[in-house]
Amino acid sequence: MTSLNIIKAVNAGLRRSMENDAKVLVMGEDVGKLGGVFRVTDGLQKDFGEDRVIDTPLAESGIIGTAVGLALRGYRPVCEIQFDGFVFPGYDQIVNQVAKMHFRSGGRLRMPIVIRIPFGGAIGAVEHHSESPEAYFAHTPGLKVVTCSNPLDAYWMIQQAIELDDPVVFFEPKGRYYTKGEVDLDGEPDLPLESARVALPGTDATVVAYGPTVKTCLDAAAAAADDGRSLEVIDLRTLSPLDLRAVYDSVRRTGRLVVVHEAQRTLGIGAEVAARVTEQCFYSLEAPVQRVTGYDTPYPPARVEEEYLPDLDRVLDAVDRTFAY
Repeated sequence: MTSLNIIKAVNAGLRRSMENDAKVLVMGEDVGKLGGVFRVTDGLQKDFGEDRVIDTPLAESGIIGTAVGLALRGYRPVCEIQFDGFVFPGYDQIVNQVAKMHFRSGGRLRMPIVIRIPFGGAIGAVEHHSESPEAYFAHTPGLKVVTCSNPLDAYWMIQQAIELDDPVVFFEPKGRYYTKGEVDLDGEPDLPLESARVALPGTDATVVAYGPTVKTCLDAAAAAADDGRSLEVIDLRTLSPLDLRAVYDSVRRTGRLVVVHEAQRTLGIGAEVAARVTEQCFYSLEAPVQRVTGYDTPYPPARVEEEYLPDLDRVLDAVDRTFAY
């Protein structure tokens, strides 16, 4: 076992994929000599060369468009979008080319592209550097959308994403980049890419999260345990397709559900989870589904960011509301 943070885990996963398949390429702004602004690709260009770790111009549309051509020629490009708010110049290419090519060709053409996007807040950044755009992509047919919350998942999920013949938008919680965990670099993944995980078993209420808010919910569960409440925390991991089997099973036992994410509340992933759980588990629910989210405003300046992001107290308040019914 090796102790890694999420940055090092993604780096190790990329390295292993590049060692196993010479068709895997990494491309993006400053991914080569600099190793990326978060140093996720540090050392890869030195070891694999400039033909496989490519410093691109500052042009997200060009990065994604080039990746489409590479994928059609049999390569497996991994594109880094430097910050979440920078993805929108490439949104046209992602939605109209990457997501549709397989369908447009009647299944004859594949798009084995991974688009890595650091997302979320908690780094004290300026405008365009802290966003949660995952719902845009989860809403787009033809894309798989996943996000890791810990180093173990980061290491295996990036490799699983690269191995797929379908395009994957891979969200990395940059506010948790330095979270450490034990990783068996020579083991095997314990879950398929498109599976949720029960991060903490519990009996009294179900709390569902993904990416950066999983740690928030685990902290809330620890605090709730001090008050005698047992919260089951589920890490979604996959946002499209959603894997809600573990959520349904949990809600049928606990009767209560709180969904937590940083993204804006309206039409967020939490709304879809709430709707599906209500459809499937209506007679098991003891209270309405509660959502703890960001607010329907742009991410605020760093000085007031803590007021925007879901925290332990807001999660526990929502849990309390489910028990008030």
